[in-house]
Amino acid sequence: MSQSLQQPEQLTVPVPDGDLAVLRWPASVPGAPTVVAVHGITANGLAWFEVARRLAGRATLLAPDLRGRGASRALAGPYGLARHADDVATLITALGLGPTVVAGHSMGAWITALTAVRHPGLVSRVVLVDGAITFPLPEGVRQEDALAAVLGPALARLSMTFPDRAAYRAFWRQHPAFEADWSDDIDAYTQRDLIGTEPELRSSCVLEAVQTDGAQVLLDEDAATAVHRLPCPGELLWAERGLFDEPQALYDDKRIATAGLDPARVPAGPVPGTNHYSILWGPAGAETVVRRLLAPGTAAG
Repeated sequence: MSQSLQQPEQLTVPVPDGDLAVLRWPASVPGAPTVVAVHGITANGLAWFEVARRLAGRATLLAPDLRGRGASRALAGPYGLARHADDVATLITALGLGPTVVAGHSMGAWITALTAVRHPGLVSRVVLVDGAITFPLPEGVRQEDALAAVLGPALARLSMTFPDRAAYRAFWRQHPAFEADWSDDIDAYTQRDLIGTEPELRSSCVLEAVQTDGAQVLLDEDAATAVHRLPCPGELLWAERGLFDEPQALYDDKRIATAGLDPARVPAGPVPGTNHYSILWGPAGAETVVRRLLAPGTAAG
C-alpha cells in the first residue's frame, strides 16, 4: 500500500507496579471508534503497523507493549495471561473508552478473550487473529519442548546478544515467514525490540515473562476455555500457513471443530495467502483484520 504510515503517539497508562507503554494511532474521522490491539508473545505494539495504516484514520488504534516487553519491559511480574488481561482492562478504564472492540494476535488472542471474560463490561466485541484456541499436548510431549517447537527462533533470540542492529536485521530476515515480505515497516518493528548498547544488543522481552505466558497458552485452563465463554460477540481469523510459512497452519477447519468451537457463537474463517505473521502485516491479512474491526457484525471472512 503506497500510503505512508503515520508515526504513532506514545503514551503511558498507570497499572499495578508501574506504567504500561501504549502506541496510539489517532482517528481523523469525527466520532470514530477506538480499537485496542494486543500483540503476541515476543512482539511489541508496533506489530500492528499495517492494520494502523489500513485503518487510515477511521478508528483510533491503541496497541500496548505488554508487561515484560518493549517499552513496558520494566513492569515487574507476576506475569501470566490474566495479568495481561487486567492490564488491558486498566488501559480501557483509564482512557474512559467504555465497551470497546479488542483485537488480539497469537498470544494476544488468548489475552483478548480473557479480557472479555474477566471484564465483560469493558469489551463490546473481540477479533481473534490466529490464536485463542488451545489443544492438549500430545502424550509424552513436555511443556518445555512444545514451547520451544512453537516459538522457535523467537524464543531462542531471548538468550542471544547481537553486535549491532544489522546483525539483528539479518537474524530476522532469514526467518522463512518474514523473508518474502520484508519491508521498512517490519524492520522498524523488529528494531524496536532491541535494547542495550553495541556490541551487546538484546531483545527487550523478559525471558521469565515469555516462559510464564507461553506455559499458560499451552496449559492454563482459564485461558483455554475463555474463547468458549465469551460474553460478547467474537470471531476468529486464522492463517492458512504456519509460523514458519509451512503448509500446516496452527488452525484448520478440522482442528477448530475438534476443539469444540461453536460456529454460531464464534464464527471462524481462513484468510487466504497468509501465514501466522503475514495475517497481521501482509496486504490480504491486514485488510481482512481492518474490515472485521470496522464491521458492526460478527461474521468472519
